[in-house]
Parts: sequence; structure tokens; C-alpha cells
Amino acid sequence: MDVFEQYSHEPYIATVRFWITELKKAQEYHAEILKRRPSGYAALGVMEQHLAQNTYFVDNRYTIADIALFAYTHVAEEGGYDLSGFPAIRNWIERIQAQPHHIPITDPCTGS
Repeated sequence: MDVFEQYSHEPYIATVRFWITELKKAQEYHAEILKRRPSGYAALGVMEQHLAQNTYFVDNRYTIADIALFAYTHVAEEGGYDLSGFPAIRNWIERIQAQPHHIPITDPCTGS
């Protein structure tokens, strides 16, 4: 896997989603969103390549790395990212959601 860490992902996927869904200021941040989108897709591309050959991110087992990257990846479409071209990521998301004790972000028990 290429050099990759959550900060290769968070400022592009999570921040764009925040501006669009939480602040509801997509128009105000439109230029910045367009500027960040290629880097977000690049991060998703690195993830896709790795997950096409591995079940999880570290040692082919479910770890904190998966939890950290899942947080914003599974809602990337809310930030305007199209995950249809990332089958390995979509399969990985399903594997994470199938983990015992998984609680969806939209679960009323989470306080969201």
C-alpha cells in the first residue's frame, strides 16, 4: 500500500461532507469543494487498491484502522462522492457494518 494515513482522507472526504450536510453551505464552499474533490477520490483510490487485495487495512484483520477510516468513508456519498466505482470499498463497508456490536451513526442511541 502506498503511504497513506487518515489525514490523506479526512480533509477531503470528511470536511467536504461537513460543509454540505452539517453546515449546509455547499454553495458557499463550492470552489473549495471542487478543489478538494480530486484529492478525496485519490484517497478512495488508494483505499480501493488496498482493499481489492486485502480484507481489512492491517494484517487482513479488523482493527482500529478500519474503524477510523470507516467513520467518514461510509458516508462519503453525503459529501458528493460517488462510491459506485469502488466495489472493494463498498464490500469493506458491508464487512464493517456486519461486525458484532456495530451501531450505525444514525442510531438514536448514539445521540446523533
